Amino acid sequence: MKNIAIIPARSGSKGLIDKNIKDLCGKPLMAYTIEAAIKSGQFDEVMVSTDSERYADIAKEYGASVPFLRSELTSSDTASSWDMVEEVLNGYRRLGKEYDTFCLLQPTSPLRTDADIKGAYELYAEKASFAVVLVCEAEHSPLWCGHLPENQEFVGFIDSENMEQRQSGGKFYRLNGAIYIVNIGKFMQDRYLYRAGSFAYIMDQERSVDIDTKIDFKMAELLIKEGC
Repeated sequence: MKNIAIIPARSGSKGLIDKNIKDLCGKPLMAYTIEAAIKSGQFDEVMVSTDSERYADIAKEYGASVPFLRSELTSSDTASSWDMVEEVLNGYRRLGKEYDTFCLLQPTSPLRTDADIKGAYELYAEKASFAVVLVCEAEHSPLWCGHLPENQEFVGFIDSENMEQRQSGGKFYRLNGAIYIVNIGKFMQDRYLYRAGSFAYIMDQERSVDIDTKIDFKMAELLIKEGC
């Protein structure tokens, strides 16, 4: 089985400027993901998909490949990660390279480890015919979430059944975005992963920090300094 790691590192971040190369405890953010991917030993290719020559140079410095830059179309705010993945796979085909799986590793999950990547691939080999997607336990029960009207009156915010189920409803999990392992042949037919043949790999909450804001960044920084 030939596997490619795809690390998306667009330069147009607006919430946290240049977050993918922002210094985090002495290294650019994307370096944590590149190093974990290489250390895992699971990949025939570890590549960074970026629209920036500057980002590409940093990615190469830490051992990733950047055989081509991302197009303007897949660098836009409206383009999805799957649009980018398809562009990458087609780009490699033009170079004469084919793979069986891709593993999407977002650089904003710096606490994800090589062991997480290995474990996810072990689960893929054991059970999955389509995908393995990482999740973590939800910090708060969705049964205690609801919509508010414009006047903010608590009408129908939480129904009585959900109030009773809070303790007995079992654990809830959320996508953490850290790893997506996907069968490429099936992906090219249908991008919807959440179906039979796809399995969840559970990761600890502490390592599931996804950096989008300054608060997220400070949380990751604190956990890295404390050794997670």
